[in-house]
Amino acid sequence: MNILDLDHSLTAQEPVQRRLRSGQARRLDLLDLGPKLRLWSTERTYRHFTERLRQRTAHSGPQPEIFFVGSGDYHHLTPAFLADLQQPVSLIHFDNHPDWVRFAPRRHCGSWVNRALQLPHIQRIVTLGPCSDDLHNPQLRGGNLKALRHGRLQLFPWQHAPSKVWGRVGDGAGHQQQENHLHWRNLAGLDWPAFLEQMIDSLPTQAIWITIDKDVLASADAATNWDQGGMRLSHLLQALRSLAARKRILGIDVCGEFAAPAFSNAFKRWEARSDQPPAERWSEADLQRNATTNEALMALFEELFP
Repeated sequence: MNILDLDHSLTAQEPVQRRLRSGQARRLDLLDLGPKLRLWSTERTYRHFTERLRQRTAHSGPQPEIFFVGSGDYHHLTPAFLADLQQPVSLIHFDNHPDWVRFAPRRHCGSWVNRALQLPHIQRIVTLGPCSDDLHNPQLRGGNLKALRHGRLQLFPWQHAPSKVWGRVGDGAGHQQQENHLHWRNLAGLDWPAFLEQMIDSLPTQAIWITIDKDVLASADAATNWDQGGMRLSHLLQALRSLAARKRILGIDVCGEFAAPAFSNAFKRWEARSDQPPAERWSEADLQRNATTNEALMALFEELFP
């Protein structure tokens, strides 16, 4: 396992410390780039990140490479993990936000899905779990409904009211259009094991990559810099087991820790204050849930990929 130390959030957790001491995990020191990469990044800084990433110890063997990344403010680093894959891949994306905004900066934690869609080997992205306001009037918020219309992106909210749209989007695996609203196939109301089986059967590739933002989880299971979704950890763990049993996982990246704000400029600080709930809502006891959840995730990965 690779621990990308961008913001101190992971190395403060006992399950991570224990695996670093035992050699089960490796730390890549990126603290100097953290504030510059956080929330959004220039192309130059992003390129510096990819160069540093290539300097890690070479991954070998058939098991997937696993990255723990820190705050969800770094989710736009996921395309760097995908860039060198050499075969057709489906990307399974767990998140409380669709991260599909088209008019955000190009390397932004709210727009990275569009960059991933541009990679020629990414055949489909399946986003699971959003509950956020991003799906309220998604066109006005810059949502990439074109990808939804063409089927390269499938989106399954955990729980969300119908979304108002203008024009024809059409039906998809996760929604039906009725007049000027998209009615979502909300996961909270479905038989979870049956849904997983159907979703996995429908994937166009045998190889998959899994990306997890822990803000997809209810606040009982995680405390992040963003608003929390409704999925429970038990649902996430069951999904990972099902995917591992049926597909070949090339890699997994996990973000969604809580990290105290540390940005490289005033505009980022303003954007974070505008978009994110106040950091003071979490206590130390709340933050301990992140370590507990990471212990469950790491233990599962060690079981599945010994």
